[in-house]
Amino acid sequence: MTPTTSTTSTTRLTVAQALVRFLSAQYTERDGTRQRLIGATWGIFGHGNVAGLGQALIEYADDMPYHQGRNEQAMVHAAVGYARQSGRLSTHAVTTSIGPGATNLVTGAALATINHLPVLLLPGDVFATRPADPVLQQLEVPYAGDVSVNDCLRPVSRYFDRVTRPEALIPAALQAMRVLTDPVETGAVTLALPQDVQAEAYDWPEEFFAERTWAVRRPGADPAELAEAVRAIRAARRPLVIAGGGVHHSRAEEALAEFADATGIPVASTQAGKGSLRYDHPQDVGGIGHTGTATADELARTADLVIGVGTRYTDFTTASGTLFTGEGVRFLNLNIAPYDGHKLAGLPLVADARSGLGELTEALGMHAHRVADSYLAEYTEDKERWEQRVDACFEADEPDVRPTQPQVLGALDAVVDETDVIINAAGSLPGDLHKLWRARSRDQYHLEYGYSCMGYEIPAAIGVKLAAPDRPVWALVGDGTYLMMPTEIVTAVQEGIAIKILLVQNHGYASIGGLSESVGGERFGTAYRYQSDDGRYTGAPLPVDLAANAASLGMRVLRAKTVRDLRAALAEARISDTPTCVYVETETADTVSGAPPAQAWWDVPVAETATRPSAVKARELYERHVSTRRRHL
Repeated sequence: MTPTTSTTSTTRLTVAQALVRFLSAQYTERDGTRQRLIGATWGIFGHGNVAGLGQALIEYADDMPYHQGRNEQAMVHAAVGYARQSGRLSTHAVTTSIGPGATNLVTGAALATINHLPVLLLPGDVFATRPADPVLQQLEVPYAGDVSVNDCLRPVSRYFDRVTRPEALIPAALQAMRVLTDPVETGAVTLALPQDVQAEAYDWPEEFFAERTWAVRRPGADPAELAEAVRAIRAARRPLVIAGGGVHHSRAEEALAEFADATGIPVASTQAGKGSLRYDHPQDVGGIGHTGTATADELARTADLVIGVGTRYTDFTTASGTLFTGEGVRFLNLNIAPYDGHKLAGLPLVADARSGLGELTEALGMHAHRVADSYLAEYTEDKERWEQRVDACFEADEPDVRPTQPQVLGALDAVVDETDVIINAAGSLPGDLHKLWRARSRDQYHLEYGYSCMGYEIPAAIGVKLAAPDRPVWALVGDGTYLMMPTEIVTAVQEGIAIKILLVQNHGYASIGGLSESVGGERFGTAYRYQSDDGRYTGAPLPVDLAANAASLGMRVLRAKTVRDLRAALAEARISDTPTCVYVETETADTVSGAPPAQAWWDVPVAETATRPSAVKARELYERHVSTRRRHL
């Protein structure tokens, strides 16, 4: 952090006014590029913030842009989408009233923190001076007078403070900026602001409002850890890189490509890391884990060294501990966070992903260390076979029939280029996208799978479009996700933010329906259908017209009934300069998607005792898979 020259003069402002002025003067810098840390503020106003932050945002409208949201959770998603598209170097603030407005932030905060993406939350809070007790929306806790509903945000925030006195804002605000800009610590940051304190005036030192630049670090590797990493790579016969979200956060894509080119080591990717290499890079073998490709998962099963770069090794990546079964397999973990660097009893290489990859490439020596030609030929042939499977999934021999979900993705694949951004988070689409999507640029593939939060896509698309106004931005949503949170369509229409929504109707929770069937749950409670005589939801599909709903919110809607219609609608939507929705109903309404099945297991516990045959059979299969789980020590 580099402040400008300080002064001794003061300015009398309210706490809210001081905070807005302070936020407008914060910057980040990395690799010589400087930009604003807080690009704008989202807000929904009530009695907890309308006279505080609401008034302050009017007062300083020229310094702090404002966006009007419709749902508090959605505002956080929009801010997170903006932060990710901005490489975590810039984000948005979100202000809400006290009570339900504040608690609606919790889901978005959890998403931000789990994905290591910065967002600043500014919820109103109950009176600090307690003129009446209780006040409207106050949570009464008999054993603690200082607890409010905002304390729900503590476990999902990387930093939390309640500003109960004006002067307490100074250290709290500085700590908040420190955490937001720390590549290890970043996530949701919450400054809870009692409504009376927001409006209270104070004589602020002018230096509090001076421009500050927060340097985002790129730490290099410890020499001893680097030497150990080089020895491990040189000794490996079947090494495999797993590229996680840290590759993108560090902007390490070129460094990874140089490392892969030099060594010939294949690169698989997590949901967060997909696109670290272009799909047609010789070393890219696609997604890994439960939603991964057959190529990547087979390499994982036979790898003797797994080189994780910026990955948290979630259960989808490791197939719940059943994927890495090679004899004597070891792990080398390049990660800026020591916590992740030590996972799976791996050799830690604690460093920024770009710095660490560059040091590894240099230490190994350009072209001095390379995998065997036979290994290279093996995974190259396997990759070609998988690409043929993708072609078969995307292809539609009969263009005048209703498409399958993979054919929907194939139609989209045919109209986009490297400038398009594809956003998704939940349902059956993440699995299909991880297996099938051909990422053309480092930030085209925007999957939020750390929290896999239904409702993320549409508001996140708004945030991405605000960060990249010249790029086509697509929110891919199923009907289940759409019904969770279509509210920000109104925001996109109001502000003329030309996002594109690809709305896939399959009449229910297709992903969970398929999962339920596989674990003996018989798709219970997962379909959007009328009740049958037995009380179960197995009747005809509901006559819900989601396209009409989107149109009623002000969006332009293009309906596609066939593959041919879909291709034309997507091409038209791509060049549209207004918010546009393409609506399509898929052919496989009662199955997951028609894409290749899972290439690796995922642990969803099955009833240990049951009378229904489906559950009994599922338990037998579950026990077989569990027996292959491996603890890496």
